[in-house]
Amino acid sequence: MTITKSQHPYTRPSGSLQWRPMDIAVSSAIGVACGLVFWGFNYVSAWLFPMLAAILPGLGSILHAVWYFSGPLALLIIRKPGAAIFVNLVGSAVEMLLGNQFSFGFVFLSGALQGLSAEIAFAIFLYRRWTLSITMLSGFLVAIEYGFYLLFFQYQGVALISPRGIIHMTCEIIGGILIGGVMSWYLYLAIAKTGALDKFASGRAVRGISD
Repeated sequence: MTITKSQHPYTRPSGSLQWRPMDIAVSSAIGVACGLVFWGFNYVSAWLFPMLAAILPGLGSILHAVWYFSGPLALLIIRKPGAAIFVNLVGSAVEMLLGNQFSFGFVFLSGALQGLSAEIAFAIFLYRRWTLSITMLSGFLVAIEYGFYLLFFQYQGVALISPRGIIHMTCEIIGGILIGGVMSWYLYLAIAKTGALDKFASGRAVRGISD
C-alpha cells in the first residue's frame, strides 16, 4: 500500500499540538534526566576541556552539545511546541539544584535560548515533520546560537574572525549536528523501540503501531 503524506510515520496530522498532562509529566522526566547529564558533564568538562584546549584552542566546543542535545530530543519525543524550552528549563533547574560552577542567570538564560533555537527547525515545518535531517538542522541552529552566546558573554576576548573564534564556531557546529542532531535522533529511536513511548505518536511511528 502506498503511504500518503498524511499517513507517513514521520508526519503529524493537523490539530494535535495541544499539550496533555501526560506530555507535561514525560517532559518533566526527560528534563530531570537531562539535568543529571548536564550536572555530570560539568565535572567531566572541568578537566576534559583544558586537555582539549592544550591540543587545539577551541576544540572543546565540539562537546558543548552535551549541554543542549535535550532540546531536539524533547521535540522528537513530545512533538509539541515549547517542548524543547520546557525540558531545557527543567534540566537547568535540576542542574542548579545539584550545584555547578556557573551562575544562575547564565544557566537559565542559556537553556531558554537553546530551547528556542531548537524549536525553530521544527516550527518551520509547523511541527508536522520529524526526520533526521530536520533534527540535524535543529542541532545546527542551537550550535549557532550557543556559539555566538559564548562569544558575547564568555569569550569576550575572542574575535569571531580569529583562529580561536573560527575553530570554536566550526567545532560548535560539528558538535551541534552530530550530538544535538544525529545522537538525539538515534537516542529517540532506541527509546521508542523499547515500547516506552507507545502512548505517544513518536513511539507508535517507530514501532509501526496505528493510532
